[in-house]
Amino acid sequence: MKKLYIEFSTDRELYLSYMPFLKEGGLFIRSSQTIELGTEVELEVLLPDSLEQSLVKGVVCWLTPVGAQNGTPPGIGISFVDDPDKIRYQIEKAIARHLNSSDPTLTM
Repeated sequence: MKKLYIEFSTDRELYLSYMPFLKEGGLFIRSSQTIELGTEVELEVLLPDSLEQSLVKGVVCWLTPVGAQNGTPPGIGISFVDDPDKIRYQIEKAIARHLNSSDPTLTM
């Protein structure tokens, strides 16, 4: 299992990375590191205004390669599989005012 750490400093940054269209939620992680689709990941996430990080297990379900169209940064999408800290709900609460935005995100 691959271990990754991500820290979000603003709600807007979190909104751009959140993947609400996945059944259990997920996050896009900016990275030039190549990780294969289907790779299991243990993700440590520090949300804006949080004092401690949350742990969520997931699977790589999205790849954006270096040089993608529209200048989208390279990275991977992680689909949540095991979310004991209920990070999905913490994320949705933090970005609630952004969820109906028409602003493009880093995924869809």
